[in-house]
Amino acid sequence: MKKLLTIAATTLAFAAPAFAEGDAAAGEKTFKKCKSCHTIANGEDTIVKGGKTGPNLYGIIGKTAGTDEGFKYGKDLVAAGEAGLVWDEASLANYVADPKDFLKETLGDSGAKSKMSFKLKKGGDDVAAYLASLAPAE
Repeated sequence: MKKLLTIAATTLAFAAPAFAEGDAAAGEKTFKKCKSCHTIANGEDTIVKGGKTGPNLYGIIGKTAGTDEGFKYGKDLVAAGEAGLVWDEASLANYVADPKDFLKETLGDSGAKSKMSFKLKKGGDDVAAYLASLAPAE
């Protein structure tokens, strides 16, 4: 029951849009650390050519976690998405700072793990703002 309440509370917390206090221009520079694993591409339009270890991050803000087609996510990130986690700037900044701890807290599961082992100790808000600036037009 405690786990269910934690997921419900986390889902409600992520339901309202939240904005990080990031600088998109600084985030574009910081993203160089991310491109060894992640690309940013809108179909055939490649914005940042990067690796394929991680998912394409184009339009990540506003997407349900763990749902990008064509990428095999870890089970705990998929579970977070199924529990209602939709990426906004604040949640993405918190995730990149410590993916494993973020999932542990989000799922209320001390055994939760992330396939992303890299921790972006500084600049997560900036990277989130940069990725938000690349969102598709609504």
